[in-house]
Amino acid sequence: MTHRRAFFQSAISGLAAAQAGAQTSETDRQYWVRTMSKIAEPVLTNLAAGTLKRNMPVETMATNVADRRRYTHLEAIGRLLSGIAPWLEAPLEAGPERDLQQRYADLARRAIRAGCDPASPDFLNFHEGAQPLVDCGFLAQAVLRAPNELWKKLDAATQKNLAAGLISSRVITPGQNNWLLFAATVEGALAMMGERFDAMRIDYAVRAHQQWYVGDGLYGDGPRFHWDYYNSFVIQPMLLDTMRAIAPHAKTWQSMYPDMLARAKRYAAIQERLISPEGTFPVIGRSICYRTGAMQVLAQMALMGELAAPLTPPRVRAALTAVMRRLLDAPGTFDANGWLTVGFCGHQPHLGENYISTGSLYLCAAVFLPLGLRPADPFWSAPAEDWTSRRIWRGEDAAADHAIAG
Repeated sequence: MTHRRAFFQSAISGLAAAQAGAQTSETDRQYWVRTMSKIAEPVLTNLAAGTLKRNMPVETMATNVADRRRYTHLEAIGRLLSGIAPWLEAPLEAGPERDLQQRYADLARRAIRAGCDPASPDFLNFHEGAQPLVDCGFLAQAVLRAPNELWKKLDAATQKNLAAGLISSRVITPGQNNWLLFAATVEGALAMMGERFDAMRIDYAVRAHQQWYVGDGLYGDGPRFHWDYYNSFVIQPMLLDTMRAIAPHAKTWQSMYPDMLARAKRYAAIQERLISPEGTFPVIGRSICYRTGAMQVLAQMALMGELAAPLTPPRVRAALTAVMRRLLDAPGTFDANGWLTVGFCGHQPHLGENYISTGSLYLCAAVFLPLGLRPADPFWSAPAEDWTSRRIWRGEDAAADHAIAG
């Protein structure tokens, strides 16, 4: 354990010689990787060692802590990996960042092995209660985002156990809301794994969300619209990832994909405009303790190269970096042992609903999706640009914003 910790510290030092108080000597990418590492390290090292259940705290406002303890560990690994998977899959040149990437890819595979092994002290709950369907969905999304590192490189026994765990989640009936997409994403991952997939779970989820589309890039969460960030936490990313995953196996839904992508591009543009000149955004709706996870669609459109004009990659990088500095650098975001705490900007436990616990918070990792782009990509290499609200609030002229028709 001491050797691994020393390796980690060495890699981080190589990535960013400057630490807190000396941010100007870091590149944005170095800052992103350093911050991602701070979030990922305790989850990956503990689950890989079979000590996650022993060492991860379970902070929650729920009156029944034991109930949340049944789910929180799958939440932590599924949500974390769904955010860092593109980085694990990215082709990087030799150097400190690649060394860290390879270490984390190995830790991630060992963590999956421990979590899926019925004999492991950290064997995860894939089907007891309702909550596991959610995080089977996030874990499946991680596998779809890094199929080489998180599926093909798994040993045969772990592949079998992971597939069995995801299949076992089918006993859970999803609610008539965004939960339909967790079930659909699981089926998309099973198809990629070569398992038989349930087309009905995909079809029902996709067609229901077509009916729940309310216009201008936004879906209702079920029949009614919710003014929160679930379009970004779950709905739009899982619609896109499931459609892309299932395309080689079934063409049934592919005619819907262009509209889904157009809506995601519009929602990403809205998200960029929600980021204030100070790097803040409105604190509205449930699950706000997912912090930077609220910006997942903007991050995903950057990763996919699908930003709508006049957005540019360096403009989005600057905006997301400002948000990350406001939220993930806030005092109290981490406890003394490096685990995330419940809150939005620091430790604010009463912002957490009764379904929120420590593991839930790792959805904040969704903001790191653009790390899947090569360092030479303009997202990282081009000079930073001010984002829309910063330009407008200083008096700069700009084209008017308009809704989309579809």
